[in-house]
Amino acid sequence: MKKIELGKSGLEVPAIALGCMSMNKRTKAEAEKVISNAIENGVNFFDHADIYGKGVSEEIFAHAFPSEVRREDIIIQSKTGIRDGYYDFSKEHIITSAEDSLRRLKTDYLDVFLLHRPDALMEPEEVAEAFSELHKSGKVRHFGVSNHNSMQIELLQKYMKQDIVTNQLQLSVTDSGMMNQGLYVNTLYEQASDRDGSILDYSRLNDITIQAWSPFRHGFFEGLFVDNEDYPALNTELQQLADKYNVNKSAIAVAWILRHPAKIQTIIGTMTPSRLTNIVEASNVELTRQEWYKLWQTAGNKLL
Repeated sequence: MKKIELGKSGLEVPAIALGCMSMNKRTKAEAEKVISNAIENGVNFFDHADIYGKGVSEEIFAHAFPSEVRREDIIIQSKTGIRDGYYDFSKEHIITSAEDSLRRLKTDYLDVFLLHRPDALMEPEEVAEAFSELHKSGKVRHFGVSNHNSMQIELLQKYMKQDIVTNQLQLSVTDSGMMNQGLYVNTLYEQASDRDGSILDYSRLNDITIQAWSPFRHGFFEGLFVDNEDYPALNTELQQLADKYNVNKSAIAVAWILRHPAKIQTIIGTMTPSRLTNIVEASNVELTRQEWYKLWQTAGNKLL
């Protein structure tokens, strides 16, 4: 498994991580197989959030965690900030949420803790105080954000003592807006619109690792593009590359993300061990520039 450093944390993490959003739908025995298989494939990074299954996904993970695996040999990440009908970055909620996740996960610390979605009422001083308390107590080692733009990160970082090491963002070959904006610079095409403060370049300049979520979906949870008849050209190209590199189409879709020099970490949400085993083959695929651009174009983008 290809390894990357997570931001400036010093943590060496796999290029592919397991997203545990759907773990609440698995039995303890099924979840144990998922976790064990992931670790066997070099995927020792597990992404959680307090809202996944209303906390049940974290509980199932803890109950199913293989006894022979040491806590220090895996990396656990969780997120906070989304509540029932509103967002909450208050100091009290951040600390309480982290402590609740620790309790559910049956661990003494989180390796990484993220703010899940931007809170319009965020008071960065409060966030900084919460992070400092969690860090000082040893309950959280590193911090990050999810779905934030560059200026939101700048505002947070102004008050934080710790580095923001990651930003989890939606990214796939069909939803590549953060890349498109840079490719369509100085044109009247809609793709030239800067909606995120050039987050891709900003992250590279500031050593923040982007974590890609929904690498197989088009739109906002509108469906999968792999084997989707609405994307015939893309699937034809995915299959040709899959045949060339002796992997499946999903692995090629992930390889497209991993090929970018920003060293993006991809979050895979499958709870099927065999599917994860096939997808991690992406780590061994190095697409050429021509192949990367051809996939991007068959996904519906036009090269100027």
